Amino acid sequence: MNEIIERFKEKNILIVGDIMLDKYIFGKVDRISPEAPVQVVEVKKENYVPGGAANVANNIAALNAKAFMVGIVGNDKEADILLEELNKRNINTEGIVKDVQKPTTQKVRILGQKQQLLRIDYEKKDYLNKETENQILNFIKIRIPNTDAIIISDYAKGVITQNLIKEIKDIAKEKIMIVDPKPKHKDFYKGATLITPNLKEAEQMTEKEEDLIKELDSPILITKGEKGMSLYEKDGTITNIPTKAKEVYDVSGAGDTVVATLALALSSKASLRQAATLANHAAGITVGKLGTSTITTEEIKKSIENE
Repeated sequence: MNEIIERFKEKNILIVGDIMLDKYIFGKVDRISPEAPVQVVEVKKENYVPGGAANVANNIAALNAKAFMVGIVGNDKEADILLEELNKRNINTEGIVKDVQKPTTQKVRILGQKQQLLRIDYEKKDYLNKETENQILNFIKIRIPNTDAIIISDYAKGVITQNLIKEIKDIAKEKIMIVDPKPKHKDFYKGATLITPNLKEAEQMTEKEEDLIKELDSPILITKGEKGMSLYEKDGTITNIPTKAKEVYDVSGAGDTVVATLALALSSKASLRQAATLANHAAGITVGKLGTSTITTEEIKKSIENE
């Protein structure tokens, strides 16, 4: 496995999807408001990290590979903050288009004593207009010859359209394509290299897990939280992989870590089972951390050694 992990640093990964800004407000809670029966959070600090598809890019960069982020932000101060956070992490932002019709998607999490108390979402889920879609496709056409794998990170916020995926498939016929799906877009993804729904998404997409392979003509890796993962291959082989998590602290962003690891492993000549095993180790590490977090190649190697 180590030789596969060592190849990560040579890879260029294109991430296409719904970019978000995650804001964390950390505070102290020791009283109830006199105005209403709610907790009062005395704010101690705030921080911003890339979220959604941008967290996938963040994971790619943290694993020593080159991440190219493709998607949209609004024409607002949140976009400036997000672009700054991505640039700080050496994530290429040339494929990010400013869409004046939509705000930058933002998730604000308020935490007291390290427990999440509330989440506030700012978003507009309309699909891309044609002009913005064409700008995205033009960037992908330029980048694709030097791309090792494409990740479709679909949060159903409007970037992933049927036509966009169709065009990407035509542009990138020979490339590895990993899809982190949304059930409403199920039919968009047919023929991808690997599709990675969580258990709830898989249940929304089909009555029987095995049927998804036939319906989508793709291998399926279903992530099942504390039950690990199940890999369904096109030849009918099913591999159940028990979780590596020692302690589940926060599941935020675990799916992003999984798809990032899968894309790097498969483009580094791992088999589907080897890639799934590495992704399972990666997920086990990230759920032990607070908030939208990343992991390193050294942490994955250590997790494998300690098996």
